[in-house]
Amino acid sequence: MSRRLAMAIAGVSAAGLLGAWAFRAHDGRDADQAWALLAAQGGRNQALFTPEMIAGLPDPARRYFLFAIAPRTPLRTVVELDMVGEIGLGNKERPNYQPMVARKILAPPHGFVWTPQIGSGLSRVSGSDACIGDRAWTRFWLLDTVPVARTRTSSDLVRSSRARAVAEALWVPAALLPTNGVAWESIDTRRSRAHLHYDDESFALDLTVAEDGRPLSVSMNRWTNANPQHVFRYQPFGATVEETGTFGGYTIPTRIDAGNGFGTDEYFPFFRAQVMGARFR
Repeated sequence: MSRRLAMAIAGVSAAGLLGAWAFRAHDGRDADQAWALLAAQGGRNQALFTPEMIAGLPDPARRYFLFAIAPRTPLRTVVELDMVGEIGLGNKERPNYQPMVARKILAPPHGFVWTPQIGSGLSRVSGSDACIGDRAWTRFWLLDTVPVARTRTSSDLVRSSRARAVAEALWVPAALLPTNGVAWESIDTRRSRAHLHYDDESFALDLTVAEDGRPLSVSMNRWTNANPQHVFRYQPFGATVEETGTFGGYTIPTRIDAGNGFGTDEYFPFFRAQVMGARFR
């Protein structure tokens, strides 16, 4: 190879790297802006929690709120989470779990931003999942250089992502209160169903609790293409709550297993997370 050709290839490679890094930086700024918009929704409700707010709810829901929110806790509907755990990149038979460290902001049902680092060493992937307003995306990069997953906003993706924000609402208990427009109905002595609305969409979230109100699981039919056909359709989705912890007057799940096919033989808990810290806005 001639010196001139080698220099030309090196120049092209350098230009490609610079372009990739600029693209990655743009993704980071987009995630930061979405984070700031969701954070700005916090701090608007200065009311304090009282048992009278939940007096008319089905008993499982009432027990849950008494467990999850301490009396006279300021009602916050946005949370920032620090978490560690595992992500299953395979399937039920071969989960291929990879270590995960992440930050998240969640404001159900309005949206979320999740910024993980998955894997380690030369296989480290980072980026963001997000949903805010009428936008949603998945953007992940290998070593901050090579794009490995990049989805554009679509009505299907927004619909699926909004359902995810609802399914994760146990991390923001105040967001499920009737004062935020959530309607509750009884299923049985351990389960209640929360009905949430956002824009022109409705979501139903089933909550199972213990006698003391401790959450045991959540489940819903979620619009998703997590199936062999990669076709968007309603499928069972849910999580089991393995541990809880208290932050700023809120007792929330601190260790969960979550995945598609919840409650069926197809269940694959691809998301195993432990919350290390929570800050409510």
